[in-house]
Amino acid sequence: MSTPRFTEKVMVVTGAAQGIGRRVAERAAAEGARLALVDRADVVHEVAAALNEQGHEAVALQADLETWEGAEGALRQARERFGRIDVLINNVGGAINFKPFVEFSEAEIAAEITRSLMPTLWCCRAALPSMVEQGGGVIVNVSSAATRGIHRIPYSAAKGGINAMTASLAFEYADAGIRVVATAPGGTEAPPRRISRGTPEARSEQERAWFQAHIDQTKASCFMGRYGTLDEQAGPILFLASDDAAYITGSVVPVAGGDTG
Repeated sequence: MSTPRFTEKVMVVTGAAQGIGRRVAERAAAEGARLALVDRADVVHEVAAALNEQGHEAVALQADLETWEGAEGALRQARERFGRIDVLINNVGGAINFKPFVEFSEAEIAAEITRSLMPTLWCCRAALPSMVEQGGGVIVNVSSAATRGIHRIPYSAAKGGINAMTASLAFEYADAGIRVVATAPGGTEAPPRRISRGTPEARSEQERAWFQAHIDQTKASCFMGRYGTLDEQAGPILFLASDDAAYITGSVVPVAGGDTG
């Protein structure tokens, strides 16, 4: 049996209440990670409790990572609890609206950027000083193959920003012993969401067609012609977070069945 890759490592997982973030947390716990699970939904407390009942070590931190105050506070609490942060998984994000770009209002565009870019930007800013001080760390950002996609252009722009941030932070902080990497998931099957991402109900056949078009495009762009599973997304994230990927930094790894984003 292989040695657990995260024994005694302190890992912060954002967006940990459901979906990819929750699966990352569950698999990291099984490999020995000490976990700070961050989400703005109170469901995150259930996730942490379930892991603790299984004999793992996890603390739930409820915070709004779309704000600097929320991100700084959550990362500070994680350091106060565990003494350090070895790995940060930035998983918060998700498209809200699905329609042609010219149909987006000013407020809707701002909301997409705030949702899918700012939590990663804020959390990187909050985590880096202590990583520099301790002499190393790993940041894994969750981007998206939708950097090349239709009917979610503001979301695509936010995820493109994460790709640029990943490359530039890796360049800037390599001398400090910090790796910064990312995955770019494609469409992913997940259990029904317990917390809505805020997508409004379609009000017309046209709006339903716009939504369906982005699903059709996602599958058409994938060589495998299907959505991935949560485990197919969590595995590459944890590989990049581990010492198995010690010579990888600045890279965005597509995890989308052949769609390079």
